[in-house]
Amino acid sequence: MDNITAANGGTFRIGGKIEINRLGFGASRITGNGVWGEHINHAEAIRPLKRLADFGVNFIDTADSYGPNFSEQLIREALHPYSSIVVATKGGFVRPGPDLWEPNGRPDHLIAQAKGSQKRLGVDQIALWQLHRIDPKVPCNEQFEAVKFLLDEGIIRCAGLSEVTVEDIEAAQKFFKVATVQNRYSLADRASEDVLEFCASHNIGFISCLPLAAGRLAKLGGPLEKVAKRHEATTGQIALAWLLQKSPVVLPIPGTSKVAHLEENVAAASIRLTNEEFGLLQEA
Repeated sequence: MDNITAANGGTFRIGGKIEINRLGFGASRITGNGVWGEHINHAEAIRPLKRLADFGVNFIDTADSYGPNFSEQLIREALHPYSSIVVATKGGFVRPGPDLWEPNGRPDHLIAQAKGSQKRLGVDQIALWQLHRIDPKVPCNEQFEAVKFLLDEGIIRCAGLSEVTVEDIEAAQKFFKVATVQNRYSLADRASEDVLEFCASHNIGFISCLPLAAGRLAKLGGPLEKVAKRHEATTGQIALAWLLQKSPVVLPIPGTSKVAHLEENVAAASIRLTNEEFGLLQEA
């Protein structure tokens, strides 16, 4: 494909303030196995970060728990002072080891984590900070108050939530403006359909986590493969194209540590599904 750029997928203004190209980059895979420690090949992990601007990708989603800390540190090494790239991060987990995630929503912990991310990323203000999980062991109001504090103090510019329900969003909105929601959502996993609809009606950015989880829909001879063949594309590219056409608030963040895979993902922004193709996949 010619003119491979994320700009072909359209733009969105986070919190009505920060304009980004909708097709972004998820930065969990630039760490080690189990999202733990450094990537086995530092040069390989940093290479796609350095190519993001070439492909028009100006939105990165990371978290202090990716590594932990290594993802944020690598992003700074590769891209600081960032220019036009917006780096969003998250806080609210502690990591005892590989593939282990424990929520910690104590207000002092959340505030300390956000300040740590601010320092690691080398920014005066984090453009978008998201509560990685609502900790069931800590009253929600205390966690939302902590997020409001981060906004009021100017440590973060916009705030979001991750893996939440509509009720969670409404509860948080009493304390701060929810700019984004990050939930698992893909062609094969639409459990958050009601959350997406809520976000669309309130102009809240819906960051699609694990957007390439096509699963059994990618099987040979299935509708996803048929549509992919029509466009001379991969099933992953069609899955991303479907997300971009699903709603103007959807922000897919496919991640990779390979430049070739990055280019392949970004090329999906140029694919336009027909109404018939979109409906076929919608019903799959």
